[in-house]
Amino acid sequence: MKRYSAFAVAREAFRQHSGWGRAWGAPEPRSRYDVIIIGAGGHGLATAYYLGKNFGITNVAILEKGWLGGGNTGRNTTIIRSNYLQDPSAAIYEKARSLYEDLSQDLNYNIMFSPRGVMMLAQTHHEVRGYQRTAYANNLQGVATEFIGPQRVKELCPIIELKGPRYPVMGALWQPRGGTARHDAVAWGYARACSDMGMHIIQQCEVTAVRSEGGRVTGVETTKGPIGCDKLGVVVAGHSGVVAEMAGFRLPIESVPLQALVSEPIKPCMDVVIMANTVHGYMSQSDKGEMVIGGGTDGYNAYTQRGSFHHLEETVRALIETFPMISRLKMLRHWGGIVDVTGDRSPILSSTPLEGCFINCGWGTGGFKAIPGSGWGFAELMAKGYSPLTDEFGLDRFVEGRFIDESVAAGVAH
Repeated sequence: MKRYSAFAVAREAFRQHSGWGRAWGAPEPRSRYDVIIIGAGGHGLATAYYLGKNFGITNVAILEKGWLGGGNTGRNTTIIRSNYLQDPSAAIYEKARSLYEDLSQDLNYNIMFSPRGVMMLAQTHHEVRGYQRTAYANNLQGVATEFIGPQRVKELCPIIELKGPRYPVMGALWQPRGGTARHDAVAWGYARACSDMGMHIIQQCEVTAVRSEGGRVTGVETTKGPIGCDKLGVVVAGHSGVVAEMAGFRLPIESVPLQALVSEPIKPCMDVVIMANTVHGYMSQSDKGEMVIGGGTDGYNAYTQRGSFHHLEETVRALIETFPMISRLKMLRHWGGIVDVTGDRSPILSSTPLEGCFINCGWGTGGFKAIPGSGWGFAELMAKGYSPLTDEFGLDRFVEGRFIDESVAAGVAH
């Protein structure tokens, strides 16, 4: 694989850029692999990458029924933060955030990580108390956050209206090292690194059945034929329940649409990420000048990659009260993704009743920010059978009533 650098760009400029090879290969599937990962999104590709980097497991196939990064990885609003209340959540999200810091250098691919800071607005007295509590918990967890007052909020984001009649701003939980990254670039960078290790990324290859023998996984049936494996990782977001049913077990999740939109591009006016959980709305400004806006999940189960206008209207109406200037902007694009949500709004990274089969799902609306940490922990779980990052996120917690209840995340945009 050609290493990307300023010198490589200059050299190729003299060759009319004829020397660039494919970023990743397009191989035909073998009959058998040590590990198969279903899902070539961020989490699946990160899992494969850390299997190779940390454990030397490179006889790996990543199967994707569509195109690489074409699911939720390419449909999110790119927010990265780790200011969670519960210790297991803070650990895996902080691991992800710290890996994001150096991911461009690690992958030799610019993921455009921007640690511009994430601010979670407190717009009720209950939220003030909740975020102050979270700031104390984060301090004990080693996650750098602080609770700031309204005037500091205004200094960080001058376009905000502090005295909205319905949703006044009483303060915010501020994480200076949170931020954003380019979602497509994260998937492309991991894919390029996986391909360089000799792993096979096989697109347009839908899994139609999971094969097993004696209670152990033996492979999968696909639209490109049967493929055998010793271990299987299922990382398919909103379709996790569908693939789990193929493998013979059920998951405590539901799939719902999550929508987002961007405005027409404008001059720079906002250099932080703002989240407003009271109204289920959040906003940042992209490098191209678009205001990137998202909200909470729709109120019904579906497998559609479209949003609903009533939910969009409520999100924008609430944000306009907090940011009056956006009322004059036109919407440029609007889309949806399919997210898988658990009862406690925390993910599942676990072995399954089918031996050799592992599941990574349930990230809800917070999947993108977790990609490196999720891949790191899930790869360790698949390789060694145990990972301290994933230990608390097993399927058994739903049987035991051992929920990971996030007061700042449960049931809202996170």
